[in-house]
Amino acid sequence: MNIAIIGATGYGGVEVLRFLQHHPYVTNCFVYSSSQDGTLLSDSFPHIGEKDDWLLQKIDIEQIASTCDVVFFATPPGVSSELAPLLIERGVKVIDLSGDFRLKDRTVYEKWYKRRTAQPIYLQQAIYGLTEWNREQIKNAELLSNPGCYPTATLLGLAPLVRNRLVEEDSIIVDAKSGVSGAGRQASLNTHFSEVNENLKIYKVNAHQHIPEIEQMLTDWNEHIRPITFSTHLVPMTRGIMATIYAKAKNDVPVNHLIDLYKTSYASSPFVRIRKAGQFPATKEVYGSNYCDIGVTYDERTGRITVVSVIDNLVKGAAGQAIQNLNVMMGWDETSGLLFAPMYP
Repeated sequence: MNIAIIGATGYGGVEVLRFLQHHPYVTNCFVYSSSQDGTLLSDSFPHIGEKDDWLLQKIDIEQIASTCDVVFFATPPGVSSELAPLLIERGVKVIDLSGDFRLKDRTVYEKWYKRRTAQPIYLQQAIYGLTEWNREQIKNAELLSNPGCYPTATLLGLAPLVRNRLVEEDSIIVDAKSGVSGAGRQASLNTHFSEVNENLKIYKVNAHQHIPEIEQMLTDWNEHIRPITFSTHLVPMTRGIMATIYAKAKNDVPVNHLIDLYKTSYASSPFVRIRKAGQFPATKEVYGSNYCDIGVTYDERTGRITVVSVIDNLVKGAAGQAIQNLNVMMGWDETSGLLFAPMYP
């Protein structure tokens, strides 16, 4: 199989390439860039090594369609909504890591992303790639919309509670923290070393574009879910997301019952690991891997359930989940090319 990566010069794109190098069913990877075509990818990322095959090419839809079976878009918002339909019309499968196809409601997208959205026919065609909960739909996908990093950690943490209607629908609060790589490779004042180092900042208060994405999935699982409180913070580390989730339980629930529920819910999900009662994960424990680690507890004093969900934002939150979805789309073992233990320390 031949794979194309459009937007290979960003963190998400080069992570896709890093994993696909070791994928048993991928023959060739071709890399494309609108800004650095004609140069070697190793000029931007020396860590991948020099390889003539990874010469960045100009984006040519006809050439890509005639050469590649699947195309990954690791591009800024607005790119895949224009280019992906041209590839789909030519019979090429598309996996989009941007947010262009995640929201079904065009009005909602334009409100939160401040730009025009894709055509309705493609919004409806796109399958939301939260692998653990949408496997059957993903199997037949031609256009797959990879979830955002914050939604991945949050939704995997909330799914067993919301799907089983164990929490009050208007009580969900998510306190999420991310490493700096989540902002991408483009330099900015907010991600400048001297701004981030030894600092902790909240950002996009009540205005993060991932809020409607999370709520869209939650209401699919339980139509009574009300708007959530979702706060994001930038922490001085490179990779990782921790979503600490709070929700009011409808009834008292022993911690062991919660642990059993989560273990049962993810029994067929090789990349979700549930901690024992009283244990909670740290971001370093999933670093560089496709795992999502989850700890859960119940506070009898307040009646609240607390869930701690951690992922590597560039892997399970982007490239790794995209390849996991590729595996499901193609009928391969879901773990193909992804069974790397986290790096520690």
